[in-house]
Amino acid sequence: MRRVVLAGAACLGVWTGAGWTGPGAIEAQAQTLRIGMAAEPTSADPQQYAAAPNSTLHNHVFESLVALDARLKAGPSLATAWSRRDDTTWVFDLREGVKFHNGQDFTAADVVFSFCRILNNEGELASSFSSIVRRLDRVEAEGPHRIVIGTRQPEPLLPADLSTLRIIPAGLVPARPIAFSLEDQCGGRGQPWPALAQFNDGSAAIGTGPFRLRHFGRSGVTELARHDGYWGETPHWAQVRLQPVTAAGPRLAGLLAGDHDVVEAPATGDIPRLRNNAAIGLAVAPTTRLIFLQLDQRNPAPFVNGGMAPNPLQDVRVRQALSLAIDRNAIASRVMDGLALPAAQFLPEGMFGTIPGLPVLPYDPARARALLAEAGYANGFSLTLHATNNRYVNDARVIQAIGQYFARIGVRAEVDAMPSNVFFGRRARREFSIPMGGWAASAEETLLFFRTWMASTDRERGVGGSNYGNWSHAAFDAAALTALTTMGEPEREQLLREASRIGLQEMPILPLHFESAIWAFRRGLTYAGRMDQQTLAQEIRPQ
Repeated sequence: MRRVVLAGAACLGVWTGAGWTGPGAIEAQAQTLRIGMAAEPTSADPQQYAAAPNSTLHNHVFESLVALDARLKAGPSLATAWSRRDDTTWVFDLREGVKFHNGQDFTAADVVFSFCRILNNEGELASSFSSIVRRLDRVEAEGPHRIVIGTRQPEPLLPADLSTLRIIPAGLVPARPIAFSLEDQCGGRGQPWPALAQFNDGSAAIGTGPFRLRHFGRSGVTELARHDGYWGETPHWAQVRLQPVTAAGPRLAGLLAGDHDVVEAPATGDIPRLRNNAAIGLAVAPTTRLIFLQLDQRNPAPFVNGGMAPNPLQDVRVRQALSLAIDRNAIASRVMDGLALPAAQFLPEGMFGTIPGLPVLPYDPARARALLAEAGYANGFSLTLHATNNRYVNDARVIQAIGQYFARIGVRAEVDAMPSNVFFGRRARREFSIPMGGWAASAEETLLFFRTWMASTDRERGVGGSNYGNWSHAAFDAAALTALTTMGEPEREQLLREASRIGLQEMPILPLHFESAIWAFRRGLTYAGRMDQQTLAQEIRPQ
């Protein structure tokens, strides 16, 4: 992996609205941090949908038992330590002296309540968090500061998984005994649980994190205030303003005009100019975020050949042809301006479960046309590509380029790029046939991607929750799902490599590239960036 790079010269000053002042003015004036976000959060509910903009908001306000650092290494948070009693029993020792924003003490009962509420969250999208909780067999308090978690099968990545499950106070509902139970959803049927609207209006948005939610602004500014009773390091900022500005041009213009202090994802074409601007600092971080196409295996597929059967994407030769039609090196160098790593497989080489020594997936349009003819589509067919136009780096440009590559092998491709708040809801309802997605691993292991995006969908087992293409392959499942319960690392790694080989041969998902995350900020600030692409005010500091 490439190292995080901080670009630019030394601190020159802070924009005040009347001009630039020296670094000594920071302490007096920088109590409010203004962040220009590249995409808007869908809600203030930390248990609703797993997406990077949501995590950016939620990880200011809420915490989990386990935290991931900027390099995706799991470490203590609300749990200070954990251990295994056996392959399916984990013990988490909880941090003492932690208080929620409303002054209530954090205890083991809040963990049980939070996991139960995830099971009963009617507003959850795409089984974002319940897929994890459904793999648990029991969650029990052993006193106020210890939780014992039993899993239905061995779960080697449980600590990393728990980093996504944020804790809310049990006092959000009228006092009643709550015991974890999958069979009856913790007795939750017909019982009151905090609703999405209560998080969005702030009444239920109570966490233990370094900031309190003052106002959630859907499509507008979200305001946070420092939690002075925070158990950890006190953040520098008294207030934080998160403002979605989904177009890169206006977002950068706001930074240059002094309306923002930090912005996410400036346009890659602007990076050379920004590197030469002494008033701007840059952070560039490699990420595990894979950009990919997911191919629909339903028959018929709604956006392939006008929704008429048969669906060409069910033929492996067609899927391979579409992959061969794409010049990943050209996309990385020209469309992404060199700020992406062309994909050879499903995570960058060197991560656990990847296959050593693979070259970038090949570009061979002549072979692609031959495979189409062999499959009976010498004259091609038609399809529609769906994508976001404001979520991933240069997403609209990337999907347009792919449409042009497909046209060169005789596949007539229309492109429909839309705002992320429209795209994700439609994709969750499986309305698309070839959506372009993005996903970042929360641990450096291919198992996470296979479990979520490629395994046959099994809601009870908590796998395949994002397998929107409905692909199912027995040999792939045998390798990936065996790895899911294999605690020994050498054995698990071999299984994951076998799953990778099958996935690259069958191509239900076409890996494209791995994004680099980019931030621009006014001089006088320092931010190292994160592999998960989150922008966390508690990690942004004055120089």
